[in-house]
Amino acid sequence: MFPEVDPVLGPEMRSTGEVLGLASTFGLAYFKSQEASASPLPLRGTIFLSVTDADKPAIAEVARQFLRLGFRLEATEGTQAFLQRLGVACERSFKVHEAQRPNVVDEIKSKAVDLVINTPSGKTSQVDDAYIRKAAIKYKVPYVTTVAAARASALGIEACRAGRAGVKSLQSYHADIR
Repeated sequence: MFPEVDPVLGPEMRSTGEVLGLASTFGLAYFKSQEASASPLPLRGTIFLSVTDADKPAIAEVARQFLRLGFRLEATEGTQAFLQRLGVACERSFKVHEAQRPNVVDEIKSKAVDLVINTPSGKTSQVDDAYIRKAAIKYKVPYVTTVAAARASALGIEACRAGRAGVKSLQSYHADIR
């Protein structure tokens, strides 16, 4: 227990299922929070990207960071074309409404995708995005829906690989700030 802190949880903490990740860096704290939420980030594998036009410039550097970490990238047509124009190696993945198989849901189902980065928008996109999210949840594939979360994921994976992950009690963190 912490000194001067009421041990009874308020209704907000009881009902929301929130988790906390503490670490020396933001990225590692995010990595730990994802582990605690039962949606651990992968340390290797394939990342699927499908982002809005507005998010494409920001996702490019995140995609490069994942490539530097050794991940394989797949993306929908528009995201792939944008990344390839910038020299970011990326393979094509098909949306659910496209006639080509396997599509992204098939790939998630067969465990060929290890992390989904999807920033949803648009009417057709909403249908595809819903299938993508449902498949990710059903087959326990972690997914993020913002560029900020994608960036945090890359930072966290890099920090975890660097061996900076460790266990430290909340009481120890509290003692450090006294």
